[in-house]
Amino acid sequence: MKQYISKELEAYINGLGVSPELTIYLKLVLMIVGLMILSTLLYFIGQFLVNRVINRVSASTKTNWDDIMVERKVFRNLPHLLPALALIIFTDLIFIDFPELTPYIRKITDAFIVILIISVFYSFMNAVRDILRDSAAFRDKPINSYVQLTKIIAGMIGGVMVLSILLGTSPLAVFTAMGALTAIIILIFKDTILGFVASIQLASNDMVRVGDWVTVESFGADGDVIDISLNTIKIRNFDKTISTVPTYAFVAHSFKNWRGMSESDGRRIKKSVFIKLGSIRFLEQSEIEDLKRIDILKPYLERKEKELTDFNASSNFDKTVPVNGRRLTNFGTFRAYIKAYLDNHSQINHEMTCMVRQLGPTPNGVPLELYTFSADKNWVNYEGIMADIFDHIFASGKYFHLEFFENPSGTDFNRVLSN
Repeated sequence: MKQYISKELEAYINGLGVSPELTIYLKLVLMIVGLMILSTLLYFIGQFLVNRVINRVSASTKTNWDDIMVERKVFRNLPHLLPALALIIFTDLIFIDFPELTPYIRKITDAFIVILIISVFYSFMNAVRDILRDSAAFRDKPINSYVQLTKIIAGMIGGVMVLSILLGTSPLAVFTAMGALTAIIILIFKDTILGFVASIQLASNDMVRVGDWVTVESFGADGDVIDISLNTIKIRNFDKTISTVPTYAFVAHSFKNWRGMSESDGRRIKKSVFIKLGSIRFLEQSEIEDLKRIDILKPYLERKEKELTDFNASSNFDKTVPVNGRRLTNFGTFRAYIKAYLDNHSQINHEMTCMVRQLGPTPNGVPLELYTFSADKNWVNYEGIMADIFDHIFASGKYFHLEFFENPSGTDFNRVLSN
């Protein structure tokens, strides 16, 4: 059939008065022009099928995955396959008078088809990534890492196939030749290899997910994880800047993941106030009676007063010396008041640890630390709850004749100098 078409076209050209020496070249040009026209028609037909048929079908369905396929242009490069297939089919006919060119044309065409297939596969993997991200089961998984790894493997396989086609050798021979370049390949893909290993560790140990609040002090990152890829993890800081941290850094360096707090029933409040040592003293009886007017503190004072009275009565202490026996102090009573205040606070999670403790004395005074959990974990609300609690503590200290430590200011120096 090919011989027949070639002879008929050659006879037609000769009939136009063209010399035999130029006939084969004119015939080649005409057949190439014909192939270009056919390829253009096939390409536009393919485009029509993609843009009209596939797009309309995906728009008419209720599923979301086909819309993502279209959005990611998975089918965009498919029409290019039709001209390539036409070239493969008609190569022998077009170059019938130049058979030595046929192998090179076939190699280039085959390599082009492999590159197109890899391009389509890349678009398909992008669509798969978006589809899985929309799934609740995979939304917090490092899907991007696995997609990038798959692309790298596919790209390497595609590159080997293209080289084997162009060199006219088997893919195994190309892989063998690449084995000698292993050290160079490892050096080039060092970050990718480290990232891949780290991604597996992060995923298998569930160390970090998309959406987690993490703090990586060595990289100055503090915010929410927005993307996990093979080489990097993107973190949106609370000032809305984006920090890019190498994936392997989450394995090689320490970082803090706040997911445990987010999934718990409360958010921890751990903060201290400093009491001046000189303001701590025993309470007088009249002061105790005044403090009994504080409703949440009255049960404690009555119970403690009875306990101390019974203890002191059972011993022969010299009652005229205040340090003999046991007595209430303003600091201890204040600590009991703060505990009672927290126990009655509506924004505190009473199912979790709640205590008010005294820490070791410091040059700045005695720390009184609150260790409790707010019921509301929202950052803004949490800060408001904590501020209200400590506002109350600062304002109530004077009722217990306690002073809070603060460094002297210019006003304090002026007051001293004026006196």
